[in-house]
Amino acid sequence: MILCGGTGTRLWPVSRQSYPKQFVPLQGEYSLFQNTLKRVESDAFAAPIIVTADDYRFIVREQMDQVHVKPLSKLIEPSPKNTAPAILAAALHLYEKDTQAIMLVLSSDHWVADDEAFRYTTSEAFDAANSGKIITFGVKPTHPETGYGYLSLSTQEGSAPYPLSAFVEKPDLAQAQALVEDGMHLWNAGIFMFRVDTIIEAFKIYQPTMYAQVLSAYEHASKDIDFIRLDAQSWAQVTADSVDYAIMEKATNLAVMPFISHWSDLGSWKALYDIKSKDVKGNVIHPQAIGIDCENTLLEQTDEGQALVGIGLKDLSVVATKDAILVAHKDHSQTVKKAVETLTNQSRYQATQFLKVHRPWGWYQTLAFGDQYQVKEIFVNPGEKLSLQSHRYRAEHWVVVQGEATVLVGDQESVLKPNESTYIPIGVKHRLTNHTHTPVMIIETQTGTYLGEDDIIRYEDVYNRIDNSETLEI
Repeated sequence: MILCGGTGTRLWPVSRQSYPKQFVPLQGEYSLFQNTLKRVESDAFAAPIIVTADDYRFIVREQMDQVHVKPLSKLIEPSPKNTAPAILAAALHLYEKDTQAIMLVLSSDHWVADDEAFRYTTSEAFDAANSGKIITFGVKPTHPETGYGYLSLSTQEGSAPYPLSAFVEKPDLAQAQALVEDGMHLWNAGIFMFRVDTIIEAFKIYQPTMYAQVLSAYEHASKDIDFIRLDAQSWAQVTADSVDYAIMEKATNLAVMPFISHWSDLGSWKALYDIKSKDVKGNVIHPQAIGIDCENTLLEQTDEGQALVGIGLKDLSVVATKDAILVAHKDHSQTVKKAVETLTNQSRYQATQFLKVHRPWGWYQTLAFGDQYQVKEIFVNPGEKLSLQSHRYRAEHWVVVQGEATVLVGDQESVLKPNESTYIPIGVKHRLTNHTHTPVMIIETQTGTYLGEDDIIRYEDVYNRIDNSETLEI
């Protein structure tokens, strides 16, 4: 079971609420989510259950298709409630299929150095989980880390898994140093294994109210294309809580399985710096960036067209995207979340959004905007279509620059090729469809008195995005 609903604010500006870090290829060719899928792609594992947020459902589907992974199920949380309710919902779903199934709970945004070692470690914990133990996985600390919780062991004699003595909350630096030095503490990796009947019984005992509410949300769930949408009314009553607080710190049948490979939750730019290859001066420099007389510095960029140059920098993280730049001392990596909060309070779109916005049919990005006009680049995947829609305050001009677009304006349908265009007056129903096997790219120029994304009336949509209220999606 893979948790895939986090917003990843600590890796801003590359990770934002609209497209968080689990979907970003931070290390290598694939995203963290795709690497997680591939990590459990073997005969030892069944098809995964994905629990994600409504905003990410089509990103999840697209990224799974890209790595040719077919899930057992995909559950949609109506709103974020932390890890405990999500894990319970997945357990209830799996319980219907096999009351004694073993569930391995993973986060979609973790990095593991050795997938084979991961598979070996999880297989070694199987028998203990099957006997009724709740297994939590711990990682041997490589340095004092204040961003992780710790697992306290009473012994490391005999064969793992070992009895858990206590959970230790995220410590200060002095406490973290002591925990590392005593050799009896592991980082809490947030990875769990148990039988579904075991964890469901734990929720009944320690969180009976949450159990009843999540059960109601699951029993009243609805089908949404190839997703299972938990009931929003029941889900709204659920108290948000982590599985650590809700269950693990109360249960008496816990055991710890030490993980034998390097691991990171990539919860900060320092954490990403730590796992990357470095030059002789300890720098991690993007291939398109330039570092001169720098030391122990990260220079990261997402737009290869820009020139990022660092001179005389030491112990810094510099991250540049098309619309935002972060400059931070590595020791302050955990403070990035506060920067996002500040941007949010200032109503800056960069706090949560990118210029490039992903949609189930493709993506669009804003190229230019001003008083009563906006220019967008719109990319439509093969075989996809936008909703049938109209606007109250804006007109649109479409110019095809790539591919072959089938365009409906009012009752008139036409096929536009590169360098051909159409005009969509205010209030007229319209739709763009790509019937071909190649992408379609158009340049859209909007003109009008209001250009917000909530100026839309949707009439038909193949992605089930129609409801009684107006949507914020194009």
